[in-house]
Amino acid sequence: MKPASGEHRRHLPTSPFKPPPPAAPVERFSMNDQVSHDRYGLGVVIGVEDGVAVFVDFGSRQERITTPFNKLYKL
Repeated sequence: MKPASGEHRRHLPTSPFKPPPPAAPVERFSMNDQVSHDRYGLGVVIGVEDGVAVFVDFGSRQERITTPFNKLYKL
């Protein structure tokens, strides 16, 4: 039996045991950023909770949008 080495094993592309892909970095928003949301439309960031949520003013309504920001894009 061979001793375990500190090297990582190479995984085949078709292996069901391959490691998951790296997570995409979470986008950072700051005050007064102009944003677009798939459901609510264009808006302006009016508040930020670090790594948790952002408050966005969409004109007719204000929404708290939590991470991950899948439908929110910085313009």
